[in-house]
Parts: sequence; structure tokens; C-alpha cells
Amino acid sequence: MQVPVHKLDGAVANQIEVSDYVFGVPFNEAVVHQAMVRQLANARQGTSDTKTRGEVAGSGKKPFAQKHTGRARAGSVRSPLHRKGGIIFGPKPRSYRQAMPKKMRRLALRCAISAKARDNGLTILEEVKLPEPKTKEMERVLTALGVSSSALIVTAEPEENLIQSARNLPGIKTTVASVLNVVDLLSYDKLLMTVDAVRKAEELWGKKNAPVSDTAAPASN
Repeated sequence: MQVPVHKLDGAVANQIEVSDYVFGVPFNEAVVHQAMVRQLANARQGTSDTKTRGEVAGSGKKPFAQKHTGRARAGSVRSPLHRKGGIIFGPKPRSYRQAMPKKMRRLALRCAISAKARDNGLTILEEVKLPEPKTKEMERVLTALGVSSSALIVTAEPEENLIQSARNLPGIKTTVASVLNVVDLLSYDKLLMTVDAVRKAEELWGKKNAPVSDTAAPASN
């Protein structure tokens, strides 16, 4: 697949060839959805805790007589039916972690990147090296590149001036190719990647590192 490479002023500098194995994958909604749910679940701390009737403070004495009061019988003020009583089926500390095969995780990532490329949401940049950290300069670059809403800027290695220039802009996030994930790809309208980041992505998720079952030729009858 041939894609144009842009300068920071929006002009097309040249074209490069990118791997169809990474940037030309049909969208698999089920796998992408499972990867997104897994990532969000694994980010949960799981520390929410409520007290049962055996844990809340309160006397164990029967609050009133069993009969002849006209009220429903009650054995404890710690009952969930009482104010400040225990909680029924409340959350307890637990792990929300979900497992997912590496092959499926990589497929979901390639599907999300390919969807950006297919829907004109991917822009390849020569580089994003700024002379100094300046938010106005970053705004000028984004305007020249046609970014009107949210964007994810991906570089091969951390660029300190870029990070400081973009961190105060709403809807803009910077990251490196090695930690690219499905949730970020789905959360931002535009994906801006440097050429080095593209090559890093191909190195990490290309055919070279693919499982044998992905790259093996079909058997002939």
C-alpha cells in the first residue's frame, strides 16, 4: 500500500510503502470489541468495598418486641432493611482482569490501525521535531494537517518538545508506537504517525513477528 508522507506544513513530501499486513486488514468487530472491553476491564482497580450486615456497627439487641407492636418483626438494627444497615450484594474487592490470546490482541490492534487508514483518518508525517515546546506552534501544525477535533500523535521514541507542546491542547494525546492500544485508536478521530513510528509498528506487529498459523501458506489438495 502506497501512502503519502506529509510535512508539518501539510504539504506532501513523498510516498512510502506500508505493510498491508498491518495497515490493510479487514475490520473484525468482534475481536476489536473484545480487546477494548479487556483493556478497560484490566484498568479497573477493583477496590470498591461495602459492608454487609455482619460488618456494620450496631447493637445485636432485638430493637423491639416480636409481637403486639403492629410492626414487622425485626431481629437487628444492622439489617439491610434499616437505615445505616448492611448492604445486600454490594461490591467487594475483586480482580476484573480478562485474558486474551496474543494473536487476537495483535489482530485487534491491526484492525483498528487499518480502519484509520481506510477511512482517511491516518496521516503519515516525516517527523514531529519541534525546536522548542510551544503550544501555539503545535496548534499551527495541527491546523495545517487538517486536524479539527481529536488526534493521537504517535512517534517511535518520546519527543519531549512535542509532549510539552501538545499536553495542554484538548483532544490531543501523544504516545509512542510500542504502547499503542485499541482504546486510544478508537477514542481519537485522527491518527498522526511519523515514518519511524510506522516502521516501528511494522516491526512489532508485522509478518516477521506473526504466529506461524498467520503466515503459513494454505495446503494444496
